[in-house]
Amino acid sequence: MNILVLSEYILMAALAIYAVATIRITTRKTIAMGLVGLLGLSIAVVTILVLIQHIYGLGFCRDIATALVFLGPIGTIAFARVLRGD
Repeated sequence: MNILVLSEYILMAALAIYAVATIRITTRKTIAMGLVGLLGLSIAVVTILVLIQHIYGLGFCRDIATALVFLGPIGTIAFARVLRGD
């Protein structure tokens, strides 16, 4: 096993732990913590999808990751504007 592949698997495991932590942050009572948790979770999922695409050569993972990168912050900004009342 190549050292690069091993490091990618270790990174995927660390990102899985990070994703669980952001789910815990999302379940807090304040709306701001929910937004922070969801944005962190989307970053973790995007990075995991890019790693899966790199390791296994699945092209659709890159497309889904690109869509999540663009739509995650846009959704956060839109929801914040709704909460602000604009």
